[in-house]
Amino acid sequence: MSDLEQQSREAIQKGSKSFAAAAALFDAQTRADAEMLYAWCRHCDDVIDGQTLGHGMSPVADAPARLEALYAQTRAAMAGETPTDPVFAAFQTVALRRGIPERYALDMIDGFAMDVAGRRYATLDELLEYCWGVAGVVGTMMALVMGVKPGALPTLRRAQDLGLAFQLTNIARDIVEDARNGRVYVPGDWLAELGVPHDAVADPTHRGAVAVLAKRLVDAAEPYYASARWGLRDLPIRCAWAIGAARGVYRQIGLDVVKAGPSAWDERVVVSGRMKAWRALEGGVVALRSATLDRWGQAPERPAMWSRI
Repeated sequence: MSDLEQQSREAIQKGSKSFAAAAALFDAQTRADAEMLYAWCRHCDDVIDGQTLGHGMSPVADAPARLEALYAQTRAAMAGETPTDPVFAAFQTVALRRGIPERYALDMIDGFAMDVAGRRYATLDELLEYCWGVAGVVGTMMALVMGVKPGALPTLRRAQDLGLAFQLTNIARDIVEDARNGRVYVPGDWLAELGVPHDAVADPTHRGAVAVLAKRLVDAAEPYYASARWGLRDLPIRCAWAIGAARGVYRQIGLDVVKAGPSAWDERVVVSGRMKAWRALEGGVVALRSATLDRWGQAPERPAMWSRI
C-alpha cells in the first residue's frame, strides 16, 4: 500500500466509520481508489467548514479565499500538475486512473460554494441542486471508481440518485444542528406552509413542525433510494454489496428520525451496531439478487425525478 493510500485509509477510519466498513467489502484496488476519493471530498468539506475529519464545525472568516484555493488546487490536479498537498496527489491519482471528468470535481466544490454564499433554497428542486453538488456528484464519481464507464449515463444516474437520497437523509437528521450553525436547507415554501420562520428552525417551540419537515425530507428521499437499487446490477458483486449495505444503513437513519418524531434532536440519531450488521447482511442479499434476477430482467424506467445527469 502506498503512503497516499495509507493516509487516505486513516482519514476514512477517523472521519466515517460507516464508509470505512462499507469500503472494506471492495477489492483492494477499488477500496484504495474509493478511499483516496473520499479523503479528498472530506478534506474539501473540512476546509470550508473549519472541521477536522467531519467533526467540530467552526465557521471560518476566510471561507471565500479557501474556496478559491480549492478550485485552483483541483483544476491543477486535473490538469496533471504535480500537487504539493498529499490529499490532492491522492485525488489526482484516482481521477486520472478512473477517468473522472473535471466538471464533476468542480461541481462538488460548487456545492460548497453555496454554503459559503449562505444560499437559501425556496423549493425542493433548488435544494436538490445543492444535494447534487455535495453528494449526488460524489455518488457519480464513486460509480466511476467502481468501474462504471463515463458514458454509461443510466447507471451514473442511479448512482447520483443514491447520493441525493443520502444528502436528504443527512439534512433531515441534522436540521436543528445545521440551523444552530446558521444553515437552513429546508425548502422555504415548506417552512412557510408550517409557519416556521427561517431564523427560528432550531427553536424548541417549533420542534413538532420540524419533525413534520424531517418526514417530508425522508419521504422525498425514498424514490431516490428505490431508483438507486437498480444501479447495483451494473456493479461488480462486491461493490454492489458494499453500496447495498451503505444504502440500507443510511435509509435506516431516516426511518429512525421519523420514528423518533419531535425527540429526534434530543441527541444525534445513530444506527445501532446490531442494525448496521442486519443492513449489511440485507445488502448482501440485495447484491446477490442484483447480480442474478435483476440482470436477467429489464430494469424499470427511472421515474420522472430531478436529475443533473
